[in-house]
Amino acid sequence: MPSAPPGSRSGLERVNPPHLAPPTGFSHAVRAASGTMVFLAGQTALDGSGRIVGAGIVEQFERALSNLLEVAAASGAGPSDLAKLTVFAVDIADYRRHAADIGRVWKRLVGGEYPAMAVIGATRLWDETALVELEGIAVVR
Repeated sequence: MPSAPPGSRSGLERVNPPHLAPPTGFSHAVRAASGTMVFLAGQTALDGSGRIVGAGIVEQFERALSNLLEVAAASGAGPSDLAKLTVFAVDIADYRRHAADIGRVWKRLVGGEYPAMAVIGATRLWDETALVELEGIAVVR
């Protein structure tokens, strides 16, 4: 069933049909009203000097998400403007084990709205010590 959160400034509509399994931590689809699409390149847990920080998946997810949100903000997009997010993880089982903690990081940094999402297993990422990489698409007016 389509739903648009109150005060959604980007005109994104989360679509979660009632006959599908209820989504937890993602939306089945996000429909964008007219606007400008911003393609956000993959972000890992790199600090300002180009080093991966964070020993575990939760810490690296938080840094990668913070980096993605910073790039989005520089492009004029806020957290609620995220329409699509892809998470690449080198260890899906580890990601799943820490899903509740990752969800708390998401809610603290982004809130309760979820873009259309996918988590994809990767053998390794560009930065060899990176455990997770996030890329996304935002829609701004």
